[in-house]
Amino acid sequence: MDIHGMRVYENGMSGIPHQNTTTPGNGECQPEFGQLLQEKAKVGLNFSKHAAKRLDERGITVDNQLMSDLEHAVEGARKKGAKDVAVIGAQGVFIVNVPNNMVVTTMGQQDMRERVFTNIDSAVLL
Repeated sequence: MDIHGMRVYENGMSGIPHQNTTTPGNGECQPEFGQLLQEKAKVGLNFSKHAAKRLDERGITVDNQLMSDLEHAVEGARKKGAKDVAVIGAQGVFIVNVPNNMVVTTMGQQDMRERVFTNIDSAVLL
């Protein structure tokens, strides 16, 4: 499913292509950890099916600038050790699972009034 030009996965997971390298000495093919880590970092943010539905329902448009801002905010939170972050900006709030690079839900400005955010350990203001 592709909503507003974003990758959306039914199961909430993203696939990472594995490139195998030969481990010296034993001839076995194994993915190189550093290479896998770099590939994972390049994937960028994905939107769960739930988050994509909320974007559509709430009329939130994610353009290239917003996507870049979200990715930068999540990377900053990752460097500080965050696991689940609320990224708060003019367009609304994006709740992101940092280890999976997955936006799990979104709220527009009107939805943010008198709302309580649970199951987050960090917040980033855009």
